[in-house]
Amino acid sequence: MKPNNTGQKMRVSHRYLGFFLAGIMAMYALSGMMMVFRNTDTFKKTVEIDQQLSPNLSPEAVGQALKIRGFAVTRQEGDLLYFKDGNYNTQTGAAHYTVKKLPLLLDKMEHIHKATTDSPVYWLNLFFGASLLFFVVSSFWMFMPQTSVFKKGLYFSLAGMVMTLILLLI
Repeated sequence: MKPNNTGQKMRVSHRYLGFFLAGIMAMYALSGMMMVFRNTDTFKKTVEIDQQLSPNLSPEAVGQALKIRGFAVTRQEGDLLYFKDGNYNTQTGAAHYTVKKLPLLLDKMEHIHKATTDSPVYWLNLFFGASLLFFVVSSFWMFMPQTSVFKKGLYFSLAGMVMTLILLLI
């Protein structure tokens, strides 16, 4: 085998890129599994927040100031407006409420995983996605085509593609 053929270059690139990206692949794997539970309170901790707002705000303005989606006043008793997990004093402007937040490291992992072009690290997602695509293509150069391992690998690849199609269609 010539040392500079395409197969050899692909295997070497696959190997060293794999070593280089081992940490980030682990982070994306963990954050991806964690994000399956994002609509639950799994991994989240309760944080109490006291915030000073302007007095006499309308309920809509309170929701906007606190950045609470679906904000709705559940009841009013005197100067206190009650909402899910908190209250707002219309006279003093004091708001007290609780939120569920991921611990700092898990929160950072989730934000990297869900990065958009507004994020300063969106390029990481693009690079990582391109690297994963390279792994898909270069994996077919890991073994010589005439070997039984390569032929079995093609069957596994076909099974994986069928499973992906099924997942996309359900």
